[in-house]
Amino acid sequence: MPASARPVDAPTLEYYLAVSARSPIALRLILGNLLRALRKEAGIEAEAAGRSIRGSEAKISRMERAQVTCKHADVMDLLSLYGVSDVQVLDRFAEMVRVSRQPGWWHRYDGVLPDWCGKLIGLQEAASTIRTYEVQLVPGLLQTAAYAEAVMRLGYPLSPQEEIDDRVELRMTRQNILARADAPHLWAVLDEAVLRRPIGGEQVMREQVRHLAEMAQLRHVTVQIAPFNRPVCVAAGFPVTHLRFDLPALPDIVYLEQLRDAEYLDRPEETEHYRSVLDGLAQTCLSPQESLDLLEFSLS
Repeated sequence: MPASARPVDAPTLEYYLAVSARSPIALRLILGNLLRALRKEAGIEAEAAGRSIRGSEAKISRMERAQVTCKHADVMDLLSLYGVSDVQVLDRFAEMVRVSRQPGWWHRYDGVLPDWCGKLIGLQEAASTIRTYEVQLVPGLLQTAAYAEAVMRLGYPLSPQEEIDDRVELRMTRQNILARADAPHLWAVLDEAVLRRPIGGEQVMREQVRHLAEMAQLRHVTVQIAPFNRPVCVAAGFPVTHLRFDLPALPDIVYLEQLRDAEYLDRPEETEHYRSVLDGLAQTCLSPQESLDLLEFSLS
């Protein structure tokens, strides 16, 4: 996008649509950020904006933070209030609303997909860089089917086989983003414990390590190991995923997963803190080549 382009001119909105069409969730976030920027540029308080669409300040906040899907009539009324009258711009906004309301491919797995996880999948679809730190398990985007099934059986011990199969299929389908021509750069840092914990048994784990070694040799995948003998590699006691986008209207997002919930951080001071933690971790653990050597040594 040209640096001189306004965030709401027709070509820029067309660019946002093209890049985010595969991810309604990302487009919903972009739409909310643009509406917030236009409201502030117009000098209108959220309370007044809410009244203009027969709503409240809370409704405007939910729209701008992409906590709800926007309605066409509400967006058009807000754009009118904010002084947007260019027909092409209005048409692009209308298309953004339409696309943002469509379900992502992952919605066909609603029966096994936690509400808090769907947002992560949608964001990964639009990300240009995915950085992740794992302390116990291989990252989902790098798991083999057999390893994923073993993980699912540990996490959902009472689930029937059909449900386990659906969960594994969802995880394998998510990995398709790494096979795209415009695949994001995946940068994964794994605690050495991930390699030493034989999830699924010796053979499953061996195939998983072999898969990690193969993926680590791809141009757009970086794998680093945080070894036991380097105490400075301890960054946090929980997984961290940092998402970056090639879209000015979409800020960095940090995803923190818990046992039955997840937190999404988007404030610059928060995401910058986690980015610096990951930077420090990458500098102190094994280099990508040293990590590949360790993976291959584990297979010998």
